[in-house]
Amino acid sequence: MARYELKLPKMGESVAEATITNWLKQVGDSIAADEAVLEIATDKVDSEVPSEVSGTLVEQLFQKDDLVQVGQTIAIIETAGDAPAAAPVAEVAAAVATIEQTVSVAKDLVTAPDFKSSDRFYSPLVKNIAKTEGVSLAELDMISGSGKDNRVTKDDLLKFIENRKSAPQAPAVVPQVTAAPVVSAVSEAPKAVPVSVNGADEIVEMDRMRKLISGYMVASVQTSAHVQSFIEVDVTNIVKWRDKVKTAFEKREGEKLTFTPIFMEAVAKALKDFPMMNISVDGDYIIKKKNINLGMAAALPNGNLIVPVIKNADQLNLVGMAKAVNDLGNRAKAGKLKPDDTQGGTYTVTNVGTFGSVFGTPIINQPQVGILALGAIRKVPAVIETPEGDFIGIRQKMFLSHSYDHRVVDGALGGSFVKRVADYLEAFDVNRDF
Repeated sequence: MARYELKLPKMGESVAEATITNWLKQVGDSIAADEAVLEIATDKVDSEVPSEVSGTLVEQLFQKDDLVQVGQTIAIIETAGDAPAAAPVAEVAAAVATIEQTVSVAKDLVTAPDFKSSDRFYSPLVKNIAKTEGVSLAELDMISGSGKDNRVTKDDLLKFIENRKSAPQAPAVVPQVTAAPVVSAVSEAPKAVPVSVNGADEIVEMDRMRKLISGYMVASVQTSAHVQSFIEVDVTNIVKWRDKVKTAFEKREGEKLTFTPIFMEAVAKALKDFPMMNISVDGDYIIKKKNINLGMAAALPNGNLIVPVIKNADQLNLVGMAKAVNDLGNRAKAGKLKPDDTQGGTYTVTNVGTFGSVFGTPIINQPQVGILALGAIRKVPAVIETPEGDFIGIRQKMFLSHSYDHRVVDGALGGSFVKRVADYLEAFDVNRDF
């Protein structure tokens, strides 16, 4: 018999780790080639890890909820065939690596501060230094910050660490390592569960994705100086054109033609005109993105939100855009997105009009600097200017709501960009082919 190491595969740009959410196969179970062995979750999507070989699962090297790095061995599968010569040294090395991993996890559990339980704001840099240096949350909360609103700065924390190192230290107690997993010896303080005052309210814990979304939204508001610009757009020509061609489009392309790809096409054009909207911020530096990758906010059946990305959107014609929009939207609803499908976005569009909203003030999808909300299309009375004079007519109109990061995008750029999107939509050619 031979032993096959199942490793956590590379899952896309910037995805370096994943959390094991469920083992689909247990030790002793038979596994067919390409059959899913376990389920994992990144900070964006859930996915499955299949086996490349047929055999029997003989070892699970990680437990549910463990964090695993890309390339790490997560399971051992025994396959039919000649086994390689025994290698005691390799087995010892593997055992040592497992113990080191377990100790590392235990250390993180003990020393990593739970920042969510603090009322103070700490920057990502301060959090990272605190975790690396083993500074507890209680110690952080005692530091008098010199930053704005008494925030703890990098220098404040480094000064505290230096003073702590120079102070006399109590001798460390080294726990005895046994064969039992070290993690099992680490006890976590029980979380306080809210109690219903009247006994009739239902208390439901957020699921994993809701917790992640919550953290992202709060972090985005704390990071970017949000400001909004609104503009009303006459999309009568687009509505008439779509009504005229949607049946022929579906018959020829096998795809439904919604308004979303038409709007995405206009946004991609505007981003080419205003490349400083297609950027991200890293500290004091601005990163100008070479590709235009449009994020498309999509609601999931469970009420959560996900943002799949249309790569190189400016290079797609309307047919290609429609296929990309439908494919990502359908796979998002079915929970079939891959980690790479949500990576690399440079600008995001969200369609709040799907739920009847006239306009909205969306939160920026970090580290991007802008997000456009599409409002509901409505029939409204409007003044129509003609050479013969003005008159009142029924027009199809909608609002575009542009949220942008005022740290790097001023009103002139933010307003000009959304105006350019509106101009492209209002100048839509009703005689164009698809």
